[in-house]
Amino acid sequence: MNKDFDLFMSQLAETNATLDFYTDFSKIRENVRSIEIKLNTLNYLIGKEDLDKAVKELWENDKRVFSILDILIATRQDQHKKYLDEKGKPHLVHELLDSYEGVMTFLNETGLADVLKNKDIKNLVDYVFGVEAGLDTHARKNRSGDITELLLHRILTANGIEHRREVYSREFPAIKEALGTDEKRFDFVIKTKRCTYLIEVNFYSGGGTKLNEVARSFSGIAPKVNSVEGFEFVWVTDGQGWNSARNKLEEAYNEIDRMYNFESLGNFLEEVKSELE
Repeated sequence: MNKDFDLFMSQLAETNATLDFYTDFSKIRENVRSIEIKLNTLNYLIGKEDLDKAVKELWENDKRVFSILDILIATRQDQHKKYLDEKGKPHLVHELLDSYEGVMTFLNETGLADVLKNKDIKNLVDYVFGVEAGLDTHARKNRSGDITELLLHRILTANGIEHRREVYSREFPAIKEALGTDEKRFDFVIKTKRCTYLIEVNFYSGGGTKLNEVARSFSGIAPKVNSVEGFEFVWVTDGQGWNSARNKLEEAYNEIDRMYNFESLGNFLEEVKSELE
């Protein structure tokens, strides 16, 4: 197999993002739906000049509606989240929502009281939908891995290559023994007439120390898998983040026989298809 590391590096893609990567609207919609009744109840507070009185009325009617106030300041519910009072003493935020007085403190000191009085928000359901969209951007890092796996899944499917996803090493006793005590979950498994390919896939648009760790880990896994007759390890990785860990990636490239990016992957796919005939 001819290998050219410089060519491999020149092929690394800038992004793996499809348009559905940026915002997960289905998750946002579900998050809003789960608290929609409480949000509609809290709409009662919008435009009330005597906010204290309005809050008191809602508190006496159903104090549970205030349990979701933290989403109005674009934070998730967290039993350990703290704030400092005027004396610099820390307190748990969620404890404020356990009393009428605490709720008023929360509204006044976060600035929400003025927002509600001034009708800066017209409808809390619509407002929280926007808040959730903003918070969802923090989930993009996790989605990047999912999208990369989905991309490979679509490529394999388009090429008529049967495959399985998220397969644990314990399914193959010889592989389990070769890897030792650490159980490994492989992103994809392809079985041909010649061998079984155990595949890992990832994408890194940004750098960091994690890339060195990943390269080192797969460099250790590959020879163990390849030592088992009838199995081969495959690493599909891409992204210009690897430029920050070029030396470590080159070491892995020289040690792992089957290492591809998405541009060079076609060579592997043709081999696999020939082994399926």
